[in-house]
Amino acid sequence: MSTDLVPDVEAAAPAGSLPVSGYGGYRLQPAHYEPERVPHEVARHSSVPDTLPVGSPAKVGMLELEFARRGERTELVHRYQKSPLQIMYPLYYDPARPDMPYTYIMSTGGGILQADRLRTDLLFGPGTSAYITTSAYTKVLKMEHDYAVAQTNISLGADAYVEYLPDPIIPFAQSRLYQRTAVTLPESATLIAGETVLAGRLARDERHQYAVLASDFEVSRPDGAVITLDRVRLTPDGGDTGGLAVLGDRDVLSTLYVFTPHASAAELGDLLHAALAPTYGDAMALGVSALPGDVGSWVRIVGDDARLVAAATTTAWRALRRRLTGRDAPAIRKV
Repeated sequence: MSTDLVPDVEAAAPAGSLPVSGYGGYRLQPAHYEPERVPHEVARHSSVPDTLPVGSPAKVGMLELEFARRGERTELVHRYQKSPLQIMYPLYYDPARPDMPYTYIMSTGGGILQADRLRTDLLFGPGTSAYITTSAYTKVLKMEHDYAVAQTNISLGADAYVEYLPDPIIPFAQSRLYQRTAVTLPESATLIAGETVLAGRLARDERHQYAVLASDFEVSRPDGAVITLDRVRLTPDGGDTGGLAVLGDRDVLSTLYVFTPHASAAELGDLLHAALAPTYGDAMALGVSALPGDVGSWVRIVGDDARLVAAATTTAWRALRRRLTGRDAPAIRKV
């Protein structure tokens, strides 16, 4: 495994790209850490900070994790990390799934800053099973210049089973973030993924005071065919996030997706509705629907109580885990 202590030599670049000499190699080139496009709602804030500019030390965070099947369990076989991104070494604490590593992504900083460019690459080999989360909520700090980008690329091999459920994002006042999650998913693989956004620091009267929060969640087949694209664009105006189609003037937005060949979209939708509606249907707005092409289902929740929305999301995840693996989900440990 490799870490952020990379020697000052030519780094091994991905196939088809030109190798670059120097600390970090190709990873510290803009072509690697900058997204192909930035939504105009975010890009309009582009500027040169009067502090550390884009590409400066500690402004580009990298995390690469590769998992492979080794005997009876899934193991981490490659790691590259560059501050502020890092991980806690995978844990095997689930007695029902001793083969499944639980990995926590952490940050060495206090949050995402202006001009930060963060990239996480997660690769899961054939037949692997893994759970990925974060160790704490992600804070997006106040920004006076430019914006921040957080990219996550997830690639699953044949018959892989992955759960990617990071903790919520808290956008501070005047923050500007573009978050992109791009998934490559073969037909035989299963993915449960979630995203949650809070309105801000409510105790400091920062309810929807961020400048812009843009999120793209994209899932494609290995041949490049897009099977799901979910775009969120939140640009509050004086704390107002718009009508019901935007956020319904609520404080929490949570989405849970499930892609699998092992159950129909209709069955998954019925399962999610049955798990959530009786307990949470009167306390928050939630909607369950099938994804195109019968590839899976999803549920979107908007509410005002972060703990209650978290409980609902956990209930939905537990129901899916039980249906798809025949095992109960454990209590997830946080550090």
